[in-house]
Amino acid sequence: MPTIQLYSAILCPFAHRVRLTLKEKGVPFESIEIDPQNKPANFLEISPYGKVPVLKHGDNRIWESAIVNEYLEETFPNPPLLPTEPMQRAQARIWINFADTRLFATTGKLLHGRDSHPTALLTELIEHLRFMEHEGLCKNSTSAPYWMGTELSLVDLTFYPWFEQLAVLEHFRGFGLPSGLDRLQEWQAAVAQRESVRSIANSPEFYLERYGRLVQAKF
Repeated sequence: MPTIQLYSAILCPFAHRVRLTLKEKGVPFESIEIDPQNKPANFLEISPYGKVPVLKHGDNRIWESAIVNEYLEETFPNPPLLPTEPMQRAQARIWINFADTRLFATTGKLLHGRDSHPTALLTELIEHLRFMEHEGLCKNSTSAPYWMGTELSLVDLTFYPWFEQLAVLEHFRGFGLPSGLDRLQEWQAAVAQRESVRSIANSPEFYLERYGRLVQAKF
């Protein structure tokens, strides 16, 4: 089997979700850390978009984290991380898309924008989280531990990195989880106990220190 290399960055939640998928699949890989502020001169030869993550599998390269994870699911089908039933599979893909186009998109604007009073974005983020609580967890999995039910899926691994870095939003943007997200917090606690998650987890202090460096460099 060709060696797998993952071009990653420790603060990138999209690279984080791919690392989690590789860990859950038990697929050995070499992680190559890329500094987004000081990329190698030949990085565009590796990543045509100039971003991480990029998965190199033999002579082939795949980028965009959701696509990388589906590639891993198809290439290494055990354990399965997507439902087999077509409607459930479609629902999983809808939630992965929601994470990318709503939750992470809004978070990126909050963290990297220059608005010192981003009230509208904070409100938007709260709305996304409440939608996840009521339209996602409360309807999809009732009291089951994971997003799609009793089995872990790519949906869980897609959302979880956001929660591991929540302290960054709290510290730099004064954001806190609103009340009434009990199911979401139960889900977070369940995923946090996975061996894959714990094996590569970082503390809030870890993220705050490194984001603090980025803020200083930016301003």
